[in-house]
Amino acid sequence: MKPIEHKAITLFLGLALSTCQTASAYDQEALVTLKKSVSAWNSMRHARPEETIDLEGADLDGASLTGADLRKTVLINAELSGSTLDMADLKGANLMMALIKRADLKKSDLSGACLVKANLQGAFMKGAKFTGANLQDANMRWAIAENADFAGANLANTTLFEANLAGANLNGANLKGALFIQQAILDGATISNNTILPSGEKATSQWSALHNAQFIRERESAPISYETPLPPKPAVPENRTIPGSRNTEKAVTDRKAKQKVSGKSNFENSSLNNADMTGADLHNANFQKADMKSVRMRGANLQGANFDRAFLKGADLSKSNLSNALLYRATLTNANLSEANLEGASLFEADLEGADLRGANLKGANIMDANFTNATLSPLTTLPSGQKATSSWAILNGARFLKITQH
Repeated sequence: MKPIEHKAITLFLGLALSTCQTASAYDQEALVTLKKSVSAWNSMRHARPEETIDLEGADLDGASLTGADLRKTVLINAELSGSTLDMADLKGANLMMALIKRADLKKSDLSGACLVKANLQGAFMKGAKFTGANLQDANMRWAIAENADFAGANLANTTLFEANLAGANLNGANLKGALFIQQAILDGATISNNTILPSGEKATSQWSALHNAQFIRERESAPISYETPLPPKPAVPENRTIPGSRNTEKAVTDRKAKQKVSGKSNFENSSLNNADMTGADLHNANFQKADMKSVRMRGANLQGANFDRAFLKGADLSKSNLSNALLYRATLTNANLSEANLEGASLFEADLEGADLRGANLKGANIMDANFTNATLSPLTTLPSGQKATSSWAILNGARFLKITQH
């Protein structure tokens, strides 16, 4: 693979450095307080109850947050996997695209919270309250939500594969387009005539009985509309370059002679959304927890690169070399990986929902607990076993199999 010239890479790096501040734009002081003491955090919140605190993209992996007052807190794309949030108050919080895998949310209150595209895989949510919450496109695979309250919640297009919803309240919930509900546990769950089924139709007693759920009839209600709150816009300090402005262009020009990209470049926690890295030689580069939505990396050399928990939604990685790359918990939803070389790559717990894997080489890749829901495979896709993909393998993993060869 022929790398692109240093001059082009240098220009890109200057731009990345001028914009990477947005990846850590959250309130650092507030985050330190939250991590140090829930009691101190709650005292601060009670003193300023109307203030919206921005923790977008914050790393709270494994944090102990039992009983934390996180009402209306902005936690977009935050890392909360493995955290303890039992009895936490998350009413009206914005958790869009947050990683909440295997978190403890027992008896937590997420009423009216925004959890669009949040990853709740394996989360323990027994007795949690989600009334009126927006969980559209969320991943609840293997989540334990026994006796949880989803009354009036939006679960449209939510993945419910082997989710435990026994005894849950689903009265008036919107389940239109919900995936794998046949594999979910609904024993004793409550469903009403206002509940919308995956088919888009109103629930019936027959459907409820078929799924061992209880059916109740309540007063007809109009469909609920769900709003997606936007994060607050941070103030731009004086002398700070603004992406796309003339100051930014000057900053890039000033850095061109100073910045160089090597095979061990460090982009950890950087904001690289929509960046053009087509054909770049970035082998062994560090992209850990980087925001890389819609990044263009077609034909790039990413051998051995670290994409640990990177956000690569909609990224173009077609024909790239990702051999031996680390993609642990990486978000690759709707990414283009056609004809990419993923030989020996680690895709442990990676989210490949809707990804294009036609002609991709996955020989020897670790795909344990990876999500292939609606991913596209073809006869030219090579599986970890070294064998060519088949329709049966695709069906088993919730993927699509297209008998269309590459051009």
